[in-house]
Amino acid sequence: MFYREAGQFKASYAADQQIFPIRQDRIAYYTLLAVAFAAVPMVANEYWMATILIPFLVMSIAALGLNILTGYAGQLSLGTGGFMATGAFAAYKLSTWDIGATFGLAEPMHLHMVFVFLGAGVITAAVGVLFGMPSLRIKGFYLAVATLAAQFFLLWLFNKVPWFTNYSTSGVISAPPRELFPGVVITGPMAHPVTKYLFLLSLVVLLALGAKNIMRCHLGRAWMAIRDMDIAAEIIGIRPMRTKLAAFALSSFYCGIAGAAWAFLYTGSVEPLAFSIEVSFKVLFMIIIGGLGSIMGSFLGAAFITLLPVLLTNGPRLLGLNIPVDIISHLEFMIFGALIIFFLIVEPHGLARLWQIAKEKLRLWPFPY
Repeated sequence: MFYREAGQFKASYAADQQIFPIRQDRIAYYTLLAVAFAAVPMVANEYWMATILIPFLVMSIAALGLNILTGYAGQLSLGTGGFMATGAFAAYKLSTWDIGATFGLAEPMHLHMVFVFLGAGVITAAVGVLFGMPSLRIKGFYLAVATLAAQFFLLWLFNKVPWFTNYSTSGVISAPPRELFPGVVITGPMAHPVTKYLFLLSLVVLLALGAKNIMRCHLGRAWMAIRDMDIAAEIIGIRPMRTKLAAFALSSFYCGIAGAAWAFLYTGSVEPLAFSIEVSFKVLFMIIIGGLGSIMGSFLGAAFITLLPVLLTNGPRLLGLNIPVDIISHLEFMIFGALIIFFLIVEPHGLARLWQIAKEKLRLWPFPY
């Protein structure tokens, strides 16, 4: 069989502990990267780029952030939308900040977009730590309610304080055009979807690799110990306060970058209504369906939630069925609810566990043991 590790010997601890210890997995990973970076921009049209691939990548970052907090650290959160809004508004304020005027220079200067995204993530991480303080005393359902309060408070703040929108009368502001390199525009109406896609894909790859490696170090193991039994984790020397706040900080960092990418690379506008409570629930559905405590599950859940509305909209038309739009929207909610119940009962670890089982079957086939 083609998927076997027989004969693949490891001569060092580093080789034995690498992310993809099986050669076939490494080949598949590099092949997937080559297809995503080279083949997809040549094959996909602007519709697929703007309406499917870019929102999929953005929601993958948000799902990674929530999976770090809920899947690995065991801290339930319903404030993902609020943290994404924080990242979006922080990115807008940083991108419109005239550094030259601040330091008395004659020519206007603005932060590079890479530093804008990183700064938005850092600011959101600080906000996440602030709202993660209740996790030191409460957990479970009560912590979910506390983070839900953060969701409503942050959206109310961005709606009521005009400083966040640079005193715009409409309250809806557009992302300013910015360049990644001279002549390469990645934000604003002049930015090409392929350029946005490649920049966002590079960001997703770096963040996913970073999350995977963090989960393999002492901090990730401390999060999993807190998730499984916080009292036992404290007994063996893990500090609950520092560990939980670190989970909130890193999760909010990812959510802040996702919010900045949503506003600057997808919609092109920054408005609080785009990050309502429905976004928080949608990201939660992604990690439940994709798999809690799994990096792969974040991507599988984001792909499923992103592609399902497209399939429900275009599928009946391809089959010759004339189904009203309102019925399709109701079917979407019904399918989401049914799948969540199914995975919670049948396979709590989601699609990632099903993928892992399929790989284990391939490694043993045709033997039954």
